[in-house]
Amino acid sequence: MTDKDRILSVELVEPTATFTLREVCERGDCHAEFVIKLVNYGVIAPVEESPEARQWQFDLDALARLRKAQRLQRDLKMNLPGLAMSLELLDEVQEMRREVDRLNRQLRHFMGDS
Repeated sequence: MTDKDRILSVELVEPTATFTLREVCERGDCHAEFVIKLVNYGVIAPVEESPEARQWQFDLDALARLRKAQRLQRDLKMNLPGLAMSLELLDEVQEMRREVDRLNRQLRHFMGDS
């Protein structure tokens, strides 16, 4: 199967849905050990702190971040500390872009170009 022939499946999920460690592993197609390491490095976080990993619950943001971490690791061969730093920098860039967009809208409003 080529990249053009790939099948894309989409799962509609409630925006406030949470997932157990097992469900995150199934949806992310990864081992629990990998998810636990991501939590330990601060790449993703459970919704609430719990001493036992099997009691963790993750939200949609954590699942999306897991997938982003997997892509970085796969495509760029990054180790876990590199993943953590890269994702933190990507978050900062995204936040700065939002701030620039907000400031541009504000400037256009003050200039009367809305």
